[in-house]
Amino acid sequence: MNKRMNALKFALENEQKERDFYLVNARRTKNMAGKNMFKQIADEEKEHYEVLKKLHEQWEKKKKWPATVPLKVKKSLAGSILKSLSEKKAARIKGNEDDLKAIRTAIDFEARGVALYTKLEHGSTDPKEKDFFNLLAGIERQHFLSLRDTEEFLTDPAAWYQNAEKTTMDGA
Repeated sequence: MNKRMNALKFALENEQKERDFYLVNARRTKNMAGKNMFKQIADEEKEHYEVLKKLHEQWEKKKKWPATVPLKVKKSLAGSILKSLSEKKAARIKGNEDDLKAIRTAIDFEARGVALYTKLEHGSTDPKEKDFFNLLAGIERQHFLSLRDTEEFLTDPAAWYQNAEKTTMDGA
């Protein structure tokens, strides 16, 4: 239990650090796709932080997985960000090196988040606890994939649009 408690504490600190990172980069970047992606993920990380904080407090008090904390988080909307910008000319601005560096750092954060939550899920025997960490791992995985998509978008917007149009043309 102590191991999972420490991991939960680490997850809390992680969500806070990630959120701060995303907010700083949302303000810094001039690229609309990067800006919107960073803002969206920052909002989602804030929600994760709030839920994890309540969970941590309850768990510390009761020394067991709490039954009362609302252990649901919203689905990630990060994946829809690039699609919503596809008609806007300003979104076609290529990302600069700082944008790409930030996106790649974020990709690394999310990969570590997936690994951490997956480890917490596997270390648990309580089905509700397992489901909760599986849900968080899934959302971090969505963030990871959305950020990879953004990386591709910032690196080569024309190729990204070409691929996006192919997917809509064949109905997939």
